[in-house]
Amino acid sequence: MTNNDLSQSFWRSWAAGEGVNSFESLSLWISEQNRNTPVAVRRISLDKCAPWHFNSAVGRIENESQSFFQIAGLRMYRKDIVSGKFDPIVEQPIIIQDEIGFLGIICKEFDGVMHFLMQAKIEPGNVNKVQISPTTQATRSNFMRLHGGKQPSYVEYFMHSERYDVVVDQIQSEQSSRFLGKRNRNMIIVVNGEVPLRPTHQWMTLGQIMHMMEYDNLVNMDARTVISCLPWSFWQKMPKDIDDKLSPWGRLVANSYSASLSVRNLNAAYRLLNDYKTFDTTTREVVPLTDLTDWVIDSYGIRHRQSYPFKVIYCDIYIEGREVRHWTQPLFEASGQALFALAGCEFKGVARFLVHINPEIGCFDKVEFAPTVQLEALASHEPDLVESFVLERVADGKGLVSDVLLSEEGGRFYCEQNRNVILWLDECPSALTQDALPEGYLWLDLATLNLLLRAGNVVNIQLRNLLSLLRVRKG
Repeated sequence: MTNNDLSQSFWRSWAAGEGVNSFESLSLWISEQNRNTPVAVRRISLDKCAPWHFNSAVGRIENESQSFFQIAGLRMYRKDIVSGKFDPIVEQPIIIQDEIGFLGIICKEFDGVMHFLMQAKIEPGNVNKVQISPTTQATRSNFMRLHGGKQPSYVEYFMHSERYDVVVDQIQSEQSSRFLGKRNRNMIIVVNGEVPLRPTHQWMTLGQIMHMMEYDNLVNMDARTVISCLPWSFWQKMPKDIDDKLSPWGRLVANSYSASLSVRNLNAAYRLLNDYKTFDTTTREVVPLTDLTDWVIDSYGIRHRQSYPFKVIYCDIYIEGREVRHWTQPLFEASGQALFALAGCEFKGVARFLVHINPEIGCFDKVEFAPTVQLEALASHEPDLVESFVLERVADGKGLVSDVLLSEEGGRFYCEQNRNVILWLDECPSALTQDALPEGYLWLDLATLNLLLRAGNVVNIQLRNLLSLLRVRKG
């Protein structure tokens, strides 16, 4: 398949509300998976969570084989330029998972329209049991079968991706407020031959998947991050025969991806990132959990003495149909809902979005681009003028192109759902023009954002998830 044929097939998929399976049949299939898959998750104490235990020698929660992940303490310091002293500024538990797993989607063309092989998957922390997931999502511990179970379905396609047309192959970050430098390999491959279809998987168009994203907690975080990496700005323009299927908003999005890249805009983005990395004086160290001053560690979890966006709990889990059906593990439980909001406006016929650089305690390379607003639950800082403006608009509901609750990764986070909002401004107010913005904010056109996604650890997962919501179909 030529690059032009490939791009046209993906564009048609984006605009296709129906495919080899109707949206109605896919909805019924998801409901059936929910009905027929027994799930039981209950909270337990650490002494009932074997093989997980507290290793007092290093001050970490880990399992006996020291595989999968560990929970340790992390402390961040800022160096005083005058005195040379390092002052602690934040400390918390952190997930250490020093391995790169696969988040992979297999694609195949049917009647000139690209289809995505998606999985109905249940993770222990999912809000609503089944969520639409990539073809495979597998940690290295999973595909090396360290859990003693079966190898994850379809992972062999990605382990031998040289046999197929590779559309996306990028290493991207996970939630840097919960993980220490965690990354996963986001992949999309196109297969021409027959692909065996398992009962837990179905073919969908991209338009159908994006329609599902309009429902709370239906498409999981892993699927959203992989889809956000599609290289639209590198492909041929959208075919004219699907133009009538697009809303005016969708037409603007599609044309913005195809607009000429601005080298000046790209240079401004990297200057902002690199200035921060060059002059930042923070450092961090992994410490025993027992060294965390304001945290309580007992047999039922880890919690802050006052308030914090999350706590750690221990769970006993049974899920039918998994590689391993019954296991125990720690999970991070959110203290409420976060708000992730992306503000955009049209400038000379091109969609631009307001992003900001956001340093987080576990960030792989200090800082990444984040949405306009990224407010964790229980956020206590005084909002700046941008946050105040967006919060006011979100509160009155003006200009909301998308407003949906989306779950975070259910394999590590318990029932965490956050509000994801795309806010469209009819015109950019004077307070939000580039010259008036607080330090760290930048307007970027959609083509530049798509290009930045080609480099790992530049666009954070909250912003990637919001970019995946840019739907082009009518209705």
